[in-house]
Amino acid sequence: MKSLEELRELRNKVQKDLEMRSNSERPKIIIGMGTCGIAAGARKILKAVMKEIDKRGLDVIVTQTGCIGMCEKEPLLDVKMPGKDRVTYGNLTPADVKMIIVEHVINGNVVEDLAIARFDEGGN
Repeated sequence: MKSLEELRELRNKVQKDLEMRSNSERPKIIIGMGTCGIAAGARKILKAVMKEIDKRGLDVIVTQTGCIGMCEKEPLLDVKMPGKDRVTYGNLTPADVKMIIVEHVINGNVVEDLAIARFDEGGN
């Protein structure tokens, strides 16, 4: 830090990142960050998600989870739209993230070619 302005910019960025992770009735993206996911490239997926959300100025909650037992399908990413079923995408690359953000999060269309599971959460 070389100036008070740099500190303010950092504070604003951190506050924005924290707001993305808070709970509400916004779209939610959950990334599998267990050791199996990390070994398969989950950190790159997380970075791609954050970059795409920031680039588009989207109001989306981004969280992480541990292993859910689908190690062979890692890296995993879930999309939970308000009032809709949770959809799990697997075997992802960073290039897949843009398609998921545009098609599912923005347009509301599941990317069938990448979807590996759907979970009925009763609209929660």
